[in-house]
Amino acid sequence: MTGYAVSARDVSVRFGDTRAVDEVSLEFAAGEIHGLLGRNGSGKTTLLSTFAALRRPAAGRVLVDGEDPFENERVMEGVCLIRESGDVLELAKIPENLRYFANARPTWDADFADELVDAFELDRRKPVNRLSRGQQSAFGAVVGLASRAPLTVFDEVYLGMDAPSRYRFYDLLLADYVEHPRTIILSSHLISEVERLFAGVAILEEGRVLLAEDADTLRSRGTAVTGPSAAVDTATAGLTVLSTRELGRTKQVTVYGDLDEAALAAARAADLEIDAVPVQDLFVHLTNREPS
Repeated sequence: MTGYAVSARDVSVRFGDTRAVDEVSLEFAAGEIHGLLGRNGSGKTTLLSTFAALRRPAAGRVLVDGEDPFENERVMEGVCLIRESGDVLELAKIPENLRYFANARPTWDADFADELVDAFELDRRKPVNRLSRGQQSAFGAVVGLASRAPLTVFDEVYLGMDAPSRYRFYDLLLADYVEHPRTIILSSHLISEVERLFAGVAILEEGRVLLAEDADTLRSRGTAVTGPSAAVDTATAGLTVLSTRELGRTKQVTVYGDLDEAALAAARAADLEIDAVPVQDLFVHLTNREPS
């Protein structure tokens, strides 16, 4: 399988007295698309910077393709981190940027890069810093996709794009991933838009791992049960309740955990509506800091 595997083992990163990342242990399998989720300040960008060797952990160890990436030329040639801030030559025009990345990245596909520039309707005559905010984000996406790096990381790179451009990016990413598999990590607040891409999901909360598991497994853990209040209460008794909504005599309870076949059958026999819960809704409930 192509792509670099990534391993974080008890990784901590400090800024003064603050631990931005606190004893994080995660595994990202090679050749899959992973989601790294978390609220603002959860440590996502800091952790990703250790994968790209932009920051060395204060404690613990990061391994990319089985090796420490820090000052490791072989590994870093195969790692491409694109952040919201750009990570391109802002004062240079698009053609100069493309030539620079072609020389810097052994897996660079120049023809694909040109196709992507056209797909996002970017003006080659302008320096990158003269493009609109959304166009700058799109160009970051171009660089990340055309790099075809064995480890490609997109850290909120698509936030500046309008909706059509974001969906174009998702479609292009998935289509190219199918043709050229590699390890891709997506960090995003737009979870509802990108969750369909994920094979695995990790959630950080205040610098620690809240959960890390297969995306389908995570989806299966969330269930919304809707119907008459008494019947819903009976069906969800003893389960972990994430949220409750009531409208008159109707109640909806979102639970986290496995409902076995017997429980599901009993709920359906009571004419209760059983629905899956999107990853974004699970994320909101699991990271809710408000007192219950």
